Amino acid sequence: MKKLVLCLAVLGLAAFIPVTTGLTEAERNTATKFLMDTENGVLESIKGLSEAQLAFKPAPDKWSVEDCMKHIAATEIGLWQMTEGNIKQAANPEKRTEIKWSDDDVMKNIENRTNKVKTFPPFEPQNTGFKTLEDAVNSFKENRGKLIDYVKTTDQDLRNHVATLPVGSFDCYQMVLFIGAHSNRHMQQINEVKADPNFPKN
Repeated sequence: MKKLVLCLAVLGLAAFIPVTTGLTEAERNTATKFLMDTENGVLESIKGLSEAQLAFKPAPDKWSVEDCMKHIAATEIGLWQMTEGNIKQAANPEKRTEIKWSDDDVMKNIENRTNKVKTFPPFEPQNTGFKTLEDAVNSFKENRGKLIDYVKTTDQDLRNHVATLPVGSFDCYQMVLFIGAHSNRHMQQINEVKADPNFPKN
């Protein structure tokens, strides 16, 4: 009888233990490192450039380094707003069957510049609202810092909130990786501009 009472007591206590559906430590560490590494990559790519170098365009229809930075900063905001809005809605785990990419796929494929994609008008450099490079850099650093802090501390169930984009469906943890990969994609674009034969020497 005592054993039965003890078992019931244990089961009763277990009922009050919250079920953890947040990120694993491995997921948290992977995302944090990726966000930090890609932030550093962007900032390093624009470090020490002159006004002439920042403004240089390889062709009239191409973006300059400053244009790329404005796009990165604006998209950082837009992608997170979309992700956060999805997190605030009811979980939709039934949509996980629509996810076709692994986490590694997201990090590798989004940053891959083999396939060029035209951005939406609000994220085009001239429409971002950033007047100067400094404005864009400060915004990027501030919002990336907030996202890193969020990843380090959140207990929300990001895996069971699925967002649908034109390029496919991603859970909200993958959307965090998407944000880091997107900035890395345009860091590579910045380096392409700098590698142009006509890029100003100073």
